[in-house]
Amino acid sequence: MLAANYPREMLEPLLLPRNRFRPLPAIDDRQAWEALPTSVRRAHLARGEAALGAPWPSLTATQFLEFARNGNRSRFEREYMQRRDRLCDLVVAECAEAQGRFLDEIVNGLWLTCEETYWGLPACLYMQRAGYGLPDVEEPTVDLFAGETAGLLSWTVYLLGDRLDAVSPLVRPRVTHEIERRVLTPCLEREDFWWMGFQGQAVNNWNPWVNSNWLTSVLLLEDDPRRRVAAVAKSLRSLDVFIESYPADGGCDEGPSYWTRAAASLFDCLELLHAATDGAIDVYDRPLVRRMGQYIYRVLISDDYYVNVADAPAIVRPDAALVYRYGRRIGDEAMMGFGAWLARRARLWEEGLPGPLPRLVPALFTLEELASTEPVQPFPRDVWFEGTQLMVARDLDGSAAGLYLAAKGGHNAESHNHNDVGQLIVYRDGRPVLVDAGVETYRAETFDERRYTIWTMQSRYHNVPLVNGVTQAPGRGYAARDVSYAADDVSARLTLDLAGAYPDEAGLIGWRRSVTLVRGERVEIVDAYQGREALETVELALLTPCRVAVLAPGMLELAETPLADGRWSGAAQVRYDPDQLAVAIEVLPLEDQRLRSVWGESLTRVVLSVTQPGRQGTIRLEIV
Repeated sequence: MLAANYPREMLEPLLLPRNRFRPLPAIDDRQAWEALPTSVRRAHLARGEAALGAPWPSLTATQFLEFARNGNRSRFEREYMQRRDRLCDLVVAECAEAQGRFLDEIVNGLWLTCEETYWGLPACLYMQRAGYGLPDVEEPTVDLFAGETAGLLSWTVYLLGDRLDAVSPLVRPRVTHEIERRVLTPCLEREDFWWMGFQGQAVNNWNPWVNSNWLTSVLLLEDDPRRRVAAVAKSLRSLDVFIESYPADGGCDEGPSYWTRAAASLFDCLELLHAATDGAIDVYDRPLVRRMGQYIYRVLISDDYYVNVADAPAIVRPDAALVYRYGRRIGDEAMMGFGAWLARRARLWEEGLPGPLPRLVPALFTLEELASTEPVQPFPRDVWFEGTQLMVARDLDGSAAGLYLAAKGGHNAESHNHNDVGQLIVYRDGRPVLVDAGVETYRAETFDERRYTIWTMQSRYHNVPLVNGVTQAPGRGYAARDVSYAADDVSARLTLDLAGAYPDEAGLIGWRRSVTLVRGERVEIVDAYQGREALETVELALLTPCRVAVLAPGMLELAETPLADGRWSGAAQVRYDPDQLAVAIEVLPLEDQRLRSVWGESLTRVVLSVTQPGRQGTIRLEIV
């Protein structure tokens, strides 16, 4: 899509010279900055004032080593992020006021950042030859947050320009030198960073995320025209790898929280390229680019709830201005309205805008359009993502009222994969009834060979079968088969064979699952299984945030239950054949704060066990 249509020889005349590349108003454009809403400027000045005079967090070697020693990544990352968030707040406050009040503290932040040995995170040191431990200063590697730091510093230099020279004329050269050494030169000279995708590696959100910050730094700071063109051309090649890996339906197999750094980071790249070529690079009319953007509202359930496949949490808060800007570029009024709705929900005019700086600044200059756009939550009745094999369906088009069903096929080597082929979730009136737990706070085990020892990753704790005590297995070969989807005014249905998601020891020949939303009435789950011989045990698991009680034989009550932050679950009944299925109810206390922030103190796992499994059988459940 990019490199073939905009080859290197074409880029040289297309790219604006660095001194003419003015993507957004810098501090000296006082008319633009002073035209921002007074309440927004006041909110960001308050953030900057809170950052003045406070001690900067310390980043020590032993903090960095915690990941290698015990797998903890949270403490170092917390202090690391506080430094960058504080610098962002100071820069925006200075741009809003332009009186020099914040400049000394900004330079402190810039200098401290330049003094850091490594701009990335301890969990990403697998990229260096020395492996985990402390960073090797002789081998600068570019991970997500080395890129993020370069983007933050590049925008700081662009926005403040020669005002930094009032503190010291050596500040800008130092920042530029560090970005060149740590990011620009390694990205230009190396081909083996896996996120580039040049050696056949599978890529994910890392690709556009790092590329967006690499492009930012190149376009804003690179003085050498030849290196500038070479870097942009190489970035286009890398972005093509990501684009070509995406399904044609625009579905994000990493889930809606990662959409923010998958499709949305591609949008960041496309915006930079559009601005740097005065609109000459423009692929917003491509159907794939359009569908990649639309994904975020097509998996919206209601309010802050989204279909949380993979490592995504159930509660997501997308960047309002980014959603709006993406929608505007592709001419999608529903997406623009959704961005306006998100902006009001986030109270941007009262509380200010979120970072990081490369997204905050364009968002500031979108506020006027956001304010004049009618807010809306798009609620498409039916969506089918054929490439990722994800269906969503609701009772009513344009409304969160009634039942909502999402179900998936796919395979067990998706990015941020959970072993969850055949997973389904159910909501009523926008509240959760049957759910996917999500993911705990990231630690070493999350991304190493111990990943599937974590309970949230296992099929045992998803709404799928357990056969002969055997769970689904990880790997591309463990996948749904014979997948079909159909929807009309009466119902929406996903049918698939789950047997391929289980290893041989499960003893399955086939497991035909059919999940149906009968609009206005119920959700039906029909599982027809066949073993190579008589199966010893067959169990169906249902995970719910609701309190569960047996109302009568064949009927479970899922009651409204308080969750975190004043939210409540939905309510429903599960109907089953009591002569066929025995019920066990297991309360799962939640200790991880990331899970507790969504579901509260616990989730409940309901296990429906077939009393006489035999070699084959059919199980029917209804959620009403």
